[in-house]
Amino acid sequence: MGIIDSHEALREIVGETSERTKKKIIDRIDEHARTLIEHSPFVLLATSSPEGSCDVSPRGDPAGSVLVLDEKTLVLADRPGNKLLDSFRNIVDNPHAGLLFLVPGMNETLRVNGRAKLVSDAPFFDDLVVQGKRPKLAVVVEVEELYMHCAKAFLRSSLWDPATWPDRSALPSLGTILRDQMALPISAAELDADLDERALTQQY
Repeated sequence: MGIIDSHEALREIVGETSERTKKKIIDRIDEHARTLIEHSPFVLLATSSPEGSCDVSPRGDPAGSVLVLDEKTLVLADRPGNKLLDSFRNIVDNPHAGLLFLVPGMNETLRVNGRAKLVSDAPFFDDLVVQGKRPKLAVVVEVEELYMHCAKAFLRSSLWDPATWPDRSALPSLGTILRDQMALPISAAELDADLDERALTQQY
C-alpha cells in the first residue's frame, strides 16, 4: 500500500488548489447561501471528539426550518432520535463542526464549517416549532467558512436519477438488519411494523 503520511506527498499527487477555488470560500452567509439553506430539508452535521473520533448525523426537517439569524449565525433544531447523543457530546467537548446542505434535485451542495454550541432555550425557539412541537435543544453554528461544492459527486453517483436506484425489495429491511445484528427473538416483519409506526408517530 502506498501510504500518504505528509501534506507534501499528498500535494505531489493531487496538485495545488486553484486560485478560483480558494476565492470561493467566504466567511459569512450571503444572500445565495441563505436561499439554499431556506430550501434545504436535509443537512448532514459532522462533529469530532477532542481525541479525533468522528460522527456524521443526518438532520431532516421541512425546508426553511434551519434558521439564519444573521450573516454569521445559523440554528438547527434537535428532534427526537436515538438518544446516543454522539454529535452533542462531541460539540460539548469540541465545538468545531461541519455542515453539508442538500437541496432535492440540485447537484451542487453548500458546505459550512464553524463553531457550534448547544442551547436549551432562546427567543428563536418559537421559530423552531414544527407540528406544534418545540425542540428541547438547538445547535447554534457560528460560520467560519462557507462555500459551494461542485456537482461532480452527484453526477458520478446519479443520486437524483430514479432510474439508477436499486430495487428496494432487493435490499434488507431495517427490521431484518436489526434482528440479525442484535439476535432478537422477533420476526423481521414485526420489527418493521413497529419501526414504521415509531417513525410516523414520534417524528417530533
